[in-house]
Amino acid sequence: MEGVTAPNDSSVESLSFEAARDELVRVVAELEQGSPTLEHSLALWERGEALAARCEEWLLGAKRRLDAARDAASEGDDE
Repeated sequence: MEGVTAPNDSSVESLSFEAARDELVRVVAELEQGSPTLEHSLALWERGEALAARCEEWLLGAKRRLDAARDAASEGDDE
């Protein structure tokens, strides 16, 4: 089972965007290589889904902040 790692058990909610993205890349690479057991593959898949959702949360939050900044800037231009 060399080269195969167990999915990281750290809380996905506490990960930064970069940490979640980097771990997601590792999970996808490991899934592409194949896993020794179905159980391990399922655990990797579930972790990957959680990591992808975390990345999406970060990106949606960033988009909301950018939209708010643009709105504030355009309101300032109107005055």
